[in-house]
Amino acid sequence: MSVTPTVHGPTETDAPAAGARWEPAEALRRADPLLADLLAAEAERRAESLQLLAGENITSPAVLAALGGPLIDKYAEGYPGRRHHTGCALADTAELLAVDRARQLFAAPHANVQPRSATSAMLAAYAALLRPGDTVLAMSLEHGGHLSCGSRANFSGRWFDFVGYGVREDNGLIDPEQVRELAHRHRPKAIIAGGISYPRHVDWAAFRAVADEVDAYLIASAAQTTGLVAAGLAPSPVPYADVTVAATHKLLRGPRGGLLLSTVELADRVDRAVFPFTQGGAAMNEVAGKAVALAEAAGEDFAAYARRAVDGARALAGALAEQGVRPMTGGTDTHLVTADVSPLGLSGVDAERRCAAAGLMLGKCALPFDPAPAAEASGIRLGTGAAAAQGMGPAELAEVGTLIGELLRGGPQARISARVRELARAFSGRR
Repeated sequence: MSVTPTVHGPTETDAPAAGARWEPAEALRRADPLLADLLAAEAERRAESLQLLAGENITSPAVLAALGGPLIDKYAEGYPGRRHHTGCALADTAELLAVDRARQLFAAPHANVQPRSATSAMLAAYAALLRPGDTVLAMSLEHGGHLSCGSRANFSGRWFDFVGYGVREDNGLIDPEQVRELAHRHRPKAIIAGGISYPRHVDWAAFRAVADEVDAYLIASAAQTTGLVAAGLAPSPVPYADVTVAATHKLLRGPRGGLLLSTVELADRVDRAVFPFTQGGAAMNEVAGKAVALAEAAGEDFAAYARRAVDGARALAGALAEQGVRPMTGGTDTHLVTADVSPLGLSGVDAERRCAAAGLMLGKCALPFDPAPAAEASGIRLGTGAAAAQGMGPAELAEVGTLIGELLRGGPQARISARVRELARAFSGRR
């Protein structure tokens, strides 16, 4: 059976009026009033605060509808045409739609849409290319790398021998010569390009050149910038990487989940690494939600939203700088802003708590060459994805940066909190 629905991007009529409140379905209210109250309270919390966490976003109404649709309880272990259970014809069609849309959107030879998170996708990438004990060169955690790139608390740091590259102390940018020198010294089996707290574009071609010099696989860690690549606002790693690890939440505005893009030559290895090696049956409602998000990401509305996120991040960084909060690398190319709060006499955890009390949700962040303990850190990390999804642009995010700076410099919390609530209410009903 062939099903080829037309999916449009979100429109103004999809969204409730600004300030609208979420109400639990009557079935949930009857079956579990306690949980219904908790979910309503979470919706209220979001409506009263500004979501500036880099890893969070707001899904579209169409994605939410797919997540709650009939595929939510369909068990479809395996791949289309090769399932381990019957009744999967329509689930197969949904997954093939998602795969085809991912391949077209990212001009990728092969796509796997089953990973439950970007970390799960990274685990599968390792399983496809490496064996325990292999050497891997990746961005160090202190300089912006992810836990799945060598943390001893994570499977990666226990199974593989990680060597970390970093950024230059004078400008905060990746030093390609350091990457090359470390690669030639340690001869890694794989090199991972990219991280989660690096606000500048990654030079994928430069990493590819180094990988070729030492006969290493190149894995692109692109979870943070997946949506920007889709919108044409960040360089694509796909032409250069053997495997690209992406996320379907964050800037792409899909369901929480992962995505793997690879060469044709590695397709079978990648698929087998996902299923059956690292996970069982896919969550088919998430696969359906990914299909919707990938279709929406190909539209003009999505491109405008992504541009708003980038422009807003630059305005936010500029406003923070004016308040004495130092943006790392001098600014940003993406939706990410990392900044040093130590000039204000604060730690990252102090700043995080002070901002949260005022309804400004952001995260502490370790900085390169940071003398502070990792549990405290000297930095904060912010993302503009959710704010941009709700319609905030550079003007609003510049004001948000000013409010953060005033708060961290000891400004009146009551006044700042009140203004944060006003902004949040004005945009909280938009998706």
